[in-house]
Amino acid sequence: MILFSCATLAPMAMILAGAPFGGVWPYAALIYMTVLSFALDRMIAAAPGVPEDGAEFPGAPRLLAVLGVLHFVVLGAAVWAVAGQAGLDWPARISLGVAAGLVFGQIGHPAAHELIHKRPRLLRLLGRLVYSSLLIGHHASAHLLVHHVNVASDGDPSSARRGEGFYRFAWRAGRGGFKAGWQAEKAMLARAGRPLWRHPYGLYVGAGIICLMLAAALGGLAGIAAYVAMCLHAQMQIMMSDYVQHYGLRRRRLDTGALEPVGPGHSWNAPHRFSSAMTLNAPRHSHHHVSPGTEFPALRLTPEDMPSLPYPLPLMAALSLAPTVWRRVMDRRLDRWEARRDRASATQGAAP
Repeated sequence: MILFSCATLAPMAMILAGAPFGGVWPYAALIYMTVLSFALDRMIAAAPGVPEDGAEFPGAPRLLAVLGVLHFVVLGAAVWAVAGQAGLDWPARISLGVAAGLVFGQIGHPAAHELIHKRPRLLRLLGRLVYSSLLIGHHASAHLLVHHVNVASDGDPSSARRGEGFYRFAWRAGRGGFKAGWQAEKAMLARAGRPLWRHPYGLYVGAGIICLMLAAALGGLAGIAAYVAMCLHAQMQIMMSDYVQHYGLRRRRLDTGALEPVGPGHSWNAPHRFSSAMTLNAPRHSHHHVSPGTEFPALRLTPEDMPSLPYPLPLMAALSLAPTVWRRVMDRRLDRWEARRDRASATQGAAP
């Protein structure tokens, strides 16, 4: 838990120092989220794939709650500073804004993702509010009710198809996720006999409007522009994460016509220690889909039955912005994984 805490809280502290004081802090936060993260992944040995048996992580929910609350503090400070209210020069403002967007997409998003999976209603609400503050509140509904049910199939807008470039995927997933989340929540309300005004999209939209008003109060039109820009930056990273972690992987149809159960082979993973700590073990994505209730420090990585990315998750996300390079790297890896699955299936079918 010490590594998780330090890796996630350090860049938030840098932004909170850089917003009022400037100096080296905006640049330090940007370097931390980019160059330093990549360098430490190269320098530090990969994390053990399997946590110690029976280990408990009572600090995990507390860290998530701290990160969820701090998200709003960092968001407000970043909007205020990037809007020009702190008197920072343009290089510092741009560096701070880009670093904040990276923090929201690579730390705020994983924290919110973990929170919406928690049983305590207050923690789930905190996760929904984090997403709403990034103007993508519907992701909470689409992720739980659509993505986890239909992952690695054409029924999931957030599962990228083979050969589908990131930009085409983002356009399809953005619209599809919003609509699918709405329909799934509406169907749940109908089954429970509850009125449509209880739809959680009202919370998402209302919270987003309040955040826009607060951004205006912090920096006027410049505050709104800074806020929307950072939200779009974070939203793009959320899309990139979904794209990278499920690209090309598909669940097969059984003889009954139903999809095979979600298994460890339906998500891409990465073993790199530092970026895994910074993103709350998000790169151990297969285990999360197989066991969504598992605490993030206890997620396991077993390369023998889980497909692995060649580079750390944040670097792969950046690589997805160049579709030709992405396909050159990933399609061959996808071919090898599918061939491996075919051999395993043939072996199991031939077994007595």
